Amino acid sequence: MIPVQGVEGQRVAVLGLGRSGLAACRALAAGGAEPLAWDDSPEARARAEAQGFTLHDLSRPGAFEGVASLIVSPGIPHLYPAPNRHVAAALAACVPVDNDIGLFFRSFAQAGFAAFDSPPRVVAITGSNGKSTTTALVHHILQACGRPVQMAGNIGRGVLDIDPPGDGAVVVLELSSYQTDLARALTPDIAVFTNLSPDHLDRHGGQGGYFAAKRRLFAEGGPDRAIIGVDEPEGRYLAGQMSEGPGDDRVIRISAAQKLQGPGWTVCARKGFLAEWRKGRQMASCDLRALPGLPGAHNHQNACAAWAVARSLGLAPRDIARALESFEGLPHRSQRVAERGGVIFVNDSKATNAESAARALAAFARIRWIAGGLGKEGGIAACLPHLGNVAKAYLIGHSARDFALQLGETPHEICEDMAAAVARAAAEAAPGDVVLLAPAAASFDQYPDFEARGADFIARVAALGPG
Repeated sequence: MIPVQGVEGQRVAVLGLGRSGLAACRALAAGGAEPLAWDDSPEARARAEAQGFTLHDLSRPGAFEGVASLIVSPGIPHLYPAPNRHVAAALAACVPVDNDIGLFFRSFAQAGFAAFDSPPRVVAITGSNGKSTTTALVHHILQACGRPVQMAGNIGRGVLDIDPPGDGAVVVLELSSYQTDLARALTPDIAVFTNLSPDHLDRHGGQGGYFAAKRRLFAEGGPDRAIIGVDEPEGRYLAGQMSEGPGDDRVIRISAAQKLQGPGWTVCARKGFLAEWRKGRQMASCDLRALPGLPGAHNHQNACAAWAVARSLGLAPRDIARALESFEGLPHRSQRVAERGGVIFVNDSKATNAESAARALAAFARIRWIAGGLGKEGGIAACLPHLGNVAKAYLIGHSARDFALQLGETPHEICEDMAAAVARAAAEAAPGDVVLLAPAAASFDQYPDFEARGADFIARVAALGPG
């Protein structure tokens, strides 16, 4: 646990009692504060009370009298589309609002760090797509190379639940826009921006607000090194803002779509080969084509980002390349779950928006595509350029008929649910085909989360038996 610093004797309200909220309560108590726990869910309140935390009804008049600050869980809106009523009450009472990420960064450095030969470092990774894989990949590389490392944030453990880091340790954080948007402190040693595509626009008041939330990771504290994907205009703009000039190697530009040239530090992947350049010279290269845990160009961008992080931390190219070979991928993200009669089944349930699904479609040929769920603005427009890889689509969930209207002449069938979609796709697939779950939609119409959706896909595939 990371005890929160600077809160001794304070009464601190915590709104939202899920994983991050309960971790914040524990860390606040460890720092000498009195956490005042609240959640609109009676079940969540009961869990907090069972752990010994004081419940404090934030809806009653005068609830914020004597409260030093309010800590808000990521899923609770604080501005758009409208502030949560408890957040609005705190702001009206002039009570500062923060989240567990802000508490983590203001409390991470400990007095004992001065005695270490190498102080602990924090790598923070954000972006629209690929941040989970990049975070897990950095964690894997460091583990494989014998570096002490912990993974937390939007993946793994809550940031305040990690163990106090030791000499030379690294903490790798995946941070969503919900987390970076509100945190009052953001001071990673290395910050990574993978890419940007439209997502969560209602929560951020549009694309500009969404990018601004991501940009805060770089602008609020100023990382020692910024690793930035430059395949979209926002990434090129951000790299320009962070750099003092063309040769400023505090900024590492990465790409999976173009060869990056110039006097600076770059890592790019083209046609399956990664190349690292610095000051106009190629420093290293790596063949990514046969890596089973990183299929497709979108994963090659993730490899570029992880490579840049590892090189920034002083690891040798040969050691990074060896670690890449043993990476098995993430559950629900381009996860190869079975091969049956020459047909490969791939679970990409985490492709919850069209841009992410498009990346999956670009990674394979002859696809039997299972898509659908609770669609987002624009439907599957971003997937349309890749429909040439789709032999047939099998549509499920709330948006099945809306998606069907966008598919044009691409063969498709409305299957309603996962069981029917997997059965039909498997029955019609030929050797060499890939049955791909890449929903391009949220899961909440039929499942509690994308993990449950992916687990259902895996179970349906297993039920098919051997091919």
